[in-house]
Amino acid sequence: MPDAQGRIVVAILAVPEVTASALYGMFDLFSSPGRDWSFIVRGEAGEQRMQPYIVARDRQGFKAANGIGVLPDHGFVDAPRPDVVCIPDFFVNPGCSVAGQYAAEAAWLRQCHDQGAMLASACSGAVLLGEAGLLDHREATIHWGYVATLTNNYPGVQVKTDRSLVLSGEAQRIVMAGGGSSWQDLTLYLIARFVGLKEAIEVAKVYMLQWHDLGQQPFAALAGQKRSADAMVNDCQAWLAENYRVANPVAAMVARSGLPERSFVRRFSKATGLTPLDYVQALRLEEAKQLLETGDLPVEAIAEEVGYQDTSFFGRLFRRKVGLTPQQYRLRFGSLRRAIRSQPVST
Repeated sequence: MPDAQGRIVVAILAVPEVTASALYGMFDLFSSPGRDWSFIVRGEAGEQRMQPYIVARDRQGFKAANGIGVLPDHGFVDAPRPDVVCIPDFFVNPGCSVAGQYAAEAAWLRQCHDQGAMLASACSGAVLLGEAGLLDHREATIHWGYVATLTNNYPGVQVKTDRSLVLSGEAQRIVMAGGGSSWQDLTLYLIARFVGLKEAIEVAKVYMLQWHDLGQQPFAALAGQKRSADAMVNDCQAWLAENYRVANPVAAMVARSGLPERSFVRRFSKATGLTPLDYVQALRLEEAKQLLETGDLPVEAIAEEVGYQDTSFFGRLFRRKVGLTPQQYRLRFGSLRRAIRSQPVST
């Protein structure tokens, strides 16, 4: 949750093998939203919108892989509860197992995920997500040199080497960036996700960063619903996150729950604040928004991709829920890459 000043709290995980440039580069970029743009254009620093800190097993300092000293702000025991946890790349032997070497980090990552935090990895940082058991039978991405590290050690992981950014897991609260310098794209994505597109563009312009191709992956934030404390509803949420495109997903959830339909609807609505149908529509429309923002698929193809065979119904639903037609939404919003290219850096 945001801190007392309303800032988004970002924990950046450090291990002794961490790449210091990514570790401190993330820290700098997350410190920038709301603060640096006004300083550059008006000479007065603005209000900082995110609060990053460096966390490790304990607060004892150590040397990073390239010899730069790292002094964590917090250990796992005293770390403030984060909204986001970032895992920079670190040196690991490609293809080899690191089982048991990062048990404390894996346990802390699982705890943060269970508490609702988004987990984000850059390059080889995805290995720690695997150690936490969060990549089993899920889509992932990582630097091409480390694909075997995932596929050899974590069951059923589906590595997408053609995508530089992959969202995965329940409510897609796990995001992975593949390339060695992709921590910059990852950080910009998270700024846009939690603060806003405008602020992400400003940070990119201040630091003169170039957005890279995202392939099919979204730039804008998913409106993923929080995990329910009701085990039955939570199971249905997890299933739906992977299966919302199927025909009649509400009926499938009712069957999965083993409850009478009226009882299921009442229990699901109480736990999530949405009816099952509204919940399905929310997930489908968020996926549609991402496809509109990041690709050139025709609206008819997008409707089918997210589970609607009737394009007219999809268009009416989209306008009612979003306030714009799909075509208007595509014109108004786009990926950060396009936004940056259309707005030259002021000098």
